[in-house]
Amino acid sequence: MQASGNMRSIVAMVVAVGFFSLMDAVLKTLGSTYPAMQVAALRGVTALPLVCVYVFWRGEARTLLQVRWSLHLLRGVFSVGMLSLFTYALSELPLTDAYAVFFVAPLLITMLSIPVLKEKVLPLHWVAIAVGFAGVLIAMRPDGAAFFSLGAMAVLAAACMYAMSAVAARVLSRTDSSVQVVFWTTAMLTIGAGALALPMWVAIRPEHWLLLAALGGTGFLGGVAITEAFQTGKASAVAPFEYTALAWGMGLDWAIWRTLPDHYTLVGAAIIVASGVYLIRHERAQEPVIAP
Repeated sequence: MQASGNMRSIVAMVVAVGFFSLMDAVLKTLGSTYPAMQVAALRGVTALPLVCVYVFWRGEARTLLQVRWSLHLLRGVFSVGMLSLFTYALSELPLTDAYAVFFVAPLLITMLSIPVLKEKVLPLHWVAIAVGFAGVLIAMRPDGAAFFSLGAMAVLAAACMYAMSAVAARVLSRTDSSVQVVFWTTAMLTIGAGALALPMWVAIRPEHWLLLAALGGTGFLGGVAITEAFQTGKASAVAPFEYTALAWGMGLDWAIWRTLPDHYTLVGAAIIVASGVYLIRHERAQEPVIAP
């Protein structure tokens, strides 16, 4: 049985979520010391050298200027806004609470994939997304005070920008390579956030250099994986697997901040995992059987 594009994309998404969850823990740590826009700029600065090595390794340096500039500029704006807002939110909210609000992004991506990408969303995908989102609500039990705080509003705005950026990346994939998308996303984040952060720049503390190295590495690897995810598979099939971030959030909250999930969180996580496994089984059932 040959792996389909959707199955490769699902694996890439799970890997991307793992790297981005580690990156979020670093963002939260740095956000307590530096302005949110500066942290967003540092995310770009630390990843850009790795991206350049990746570009030359792929032998695509000569193609970097042959891109759809309008969509790359639009994604640059979304990237700066999304990362700065999310970094601010992490300074106000626990990691798991921020994820609870940010989990509206997969639903937004699926909704946008209909008018923008002209994708046909199967009933199964809607059910899987709805069940997964219900699991998030059960796990986090959001109350009014948390959802309408400045931190939560910042996460919601970041989720909207992320969804629009993800759909734009899928449109770009029709003409531009994943290398071009990764390079210009990182470069525009570095330039845009750096220019906005410069007036209030805070000197980097020596003890934070290792954190910055981790920020660059996890951001780069996550960026490569998520670009691959949305480039080779249907957005509506890949998006639900962002819910795996809940498991990462719980693990990191315990490892770093010694916060244990309660039984509601565990029940919600089980529902999220079940919806994801059901969708994987459906994707496998749709794959063609290749005769030996």
